[in-house]
Amino acid sequence: MACPSSSGKYRFGKLHNGPTPQFLHQTLARINRKLIANKMKKRHLGNNGFEISEVGLGCWQIGANWGNEIEKKKAFKILDEAISSGITFLDTADVYGDGRSEALIGEFLKHSKADIKVATKFGRGANVFPNKYTEQALRDSVDASSERLNVECIDLVQLHCIPTEVLEKGEIFDWLRILQKEGKIQHFGASVESVEQGLLCIEQEGLQSLQVIYNIFRQKLTKELLPQAYAKGVGIIVRLPLASGLLTGKFTKETQFLENDHRNFNRDGEAFNVGETFAGIPFETGVELADELKTFCPEHMSMVEMSLRWILDHKEVSTIIPGASSPIHIKGNAIASNLPHLSEKLMSDLEAFYDNKVHKHIRGVY
Repeated sequence: MACPSSSGKYRFGKLHNGPTPQFLHQTLARINRKLIANKMKKRHLGNNGFEISEVGLGCWQIGANWGNEIEKKKAFKILDEAISSGITFLDTADVYGDGRSEALIGEFLKHSKADIKVATKFGRGANVFPNKYTEQALRDSVDASSERLNVECIDLVQLHCIPTEVLEKGEIFDWLRILQKEGKIQHFGASVESVEQGLLCIEQEGLQSLQVIYNIFRQKLTKELLPQAYAKGVGIIVRLPLASGLLTGKFTKETQFLENDHRNFNRDGEAFNVGETFAGIPFETGVELADELKTFCPEHMSMVEMSLRWILDHKEVSTIIPGASSPIHIKGNAIASNLPHLSEKLMSDLEAFYDNKVHKHIRGVY
């Protein structure tokens, strides 16, 4: 509670001659963040796609395949905070919690009046990956996802990091077009693991979006894939914008993760593509690089804010989909939408940092 001082001035909790400039600045910064969190900006998902918030929500954590399970009540609080923060785009997959993520989203949205677009994925289930893809399997998966999401037509279905040879064959895109004509899906896209895969996919007629790994620690896409996708009117959805948490700047080399957390069991690619964990960088090296990166942060901008803003400052990007295991993470991520653009010098310095310090440490397909 505020207490009056002898001079008639106030300070929270104790007598004070007056607020210091630093206290005032910090207070104004907090107020400003609360205001801008409610002013989410929108972008279109490609030339002919729907409008979505430029900060979305990745919902794999709600499914809890690769981390501690989030109970239903908490999952709903996360989704509710997302909508309150202006988020209108949710990304999930049929394999996230064996459908749990989709089912929770469907149940939540059944009681929500918000205009939310939901993207799901197909292609990593044990019944099809890596070489058992059929039109019927895709159809069955879409039907099951529709039922869990409680919709007749899914906004966006993405191929889920399927093998390159399946993408090259191309018939799976024909199957998606058939489902689109039948009204089962509105749009289709592909989540990819490499520039090569991305370039293959954007040649497919009707492809609405690419989902890619893109962050300060993984910049290869900037010079080739992003410009070509943009030129073809293909939207870009960015996953792992914080490199599995490395770009929060909160980890130390001693940080431990749960046994069922992919940051524990897949840090060297033991279970799936190593690029999906810490952007393919060895954990201890990533911590060192993140500590060095802190010196680049503009005054009064956190590491998370700078990292997310860096991605959004690329016009080719439609939306970023950081995950969240707590409602408080949503607020921190949503702020990025209305932060000022990073300076040209800082953008140039971050590119040089990647070229000189980071690129050589990246492992896996890229």
